[in-house]
Amino acid sequence: MSETTSRVLQLLGLLQSRRVWSGEELAERLGVTGRSVRRDVDRLRDLGYPVHASKGHGGGYQLGAGAALPPLLLDPEEAVAMAVCLRVAAGGSVAGVGESALRALSKLDQVMPARLRSQVSAVHDATVTLTFGHPDTPVEPDVLMTLARACRDHEHVTAGYVDIRGNATARRLEPYQLVTTGRRWYLLTYDRDRQDWRSLRLDRMSDVRALGSTFTPRDAPDAASYVRRAISSSPYRYVARVRYQAAQEVLAARFPAASVQVEPDGPDACIVTTGADDPERMVPWLAMPGVEFEVLEPPEVVEAVASVAERLRRAAAPR
Repeated sequence: MSETTSRVLQLLGLLQSRRVWSGEELAERLGVTGRSVRRDVDRLRDLGYPVHASKGHGGGYQLGAGAALPPLLLDPEEAVAMAVCLRVAAGGSVAGVGESALRALSKLDQVMPARLRSQVSAVHDATVTLTFGHPDTPVEPDVLMTLARACRDHEHVTAGYVDIRGNATARRLEPYQLVTTGRRWYLLTYDRDRQDWRSLRLDRMSDVRALGSTFTPRDAPDAASYVRRAISSSPYRYVARVRYQAAQEVLAARFPAASVQVEPDGPDACIVTTGADDPERMVPWLAMPGVEFEVLEPPEVVEAVASVAERLRRAAAPR
């Protein structure tokens, strides 16, 4: 492969990875002059890739959707089949597949002509997916893609949101990271009105819109840790801290990672934090690992453990 061809492919990869690049940024990344960047852009256009250029503040080069699918990728039938499969995978529960499928779908959707997008939507709308376990409200692929791009491009977003108590609010957001637990998607975001970080469930969001304006990234908390902490405790009326007589890695393997926080408490013990709205319903959950434990707080959960234990003792007593 010639140096020029390799550089053109590298340029294509850069244009697919971000919405807008300035000529200076591309020249620096490719190690060439601005004139070489313009020549390579012309080569991509000759190959059928719709590269748009704009001037002024916020302008630059952008890979757009064209009248036909660019060559060297997929023919229309393959593109529709691939997009349908990616939509299913993006909302699936196979570990590690959803995020990769979402990234691939975002790239494909970016250059897919409108007529092919309508075919994908028609197939997707006519398909029903059976799920097992407790049903979760599915997340629209367009919402996933909008938020994924906004995270990538540091773009302001507005959305409606309904919290766990049914309160509906309008949110002005700075989205940072999407997090999936396999069954649900969450967004780590900075809420501009509340001036604080939030973890929002995507299936509770509506009318999600990217505004086009961008924000300067803040020092964000670790997305996985923040979302895990939020979904294991903050939505619930009762948050329990429980000391188990087992090492941290033992308990981490026996609880779903998205449902609890596990912290070491010496070499042979750990503290688990988890939540529920009903203390007695929490008791079998706490006993599930099959390890000796002590509820440290709150008193309502301590009392629930004693109450359930007494009922079990009576049930097991000989008659």
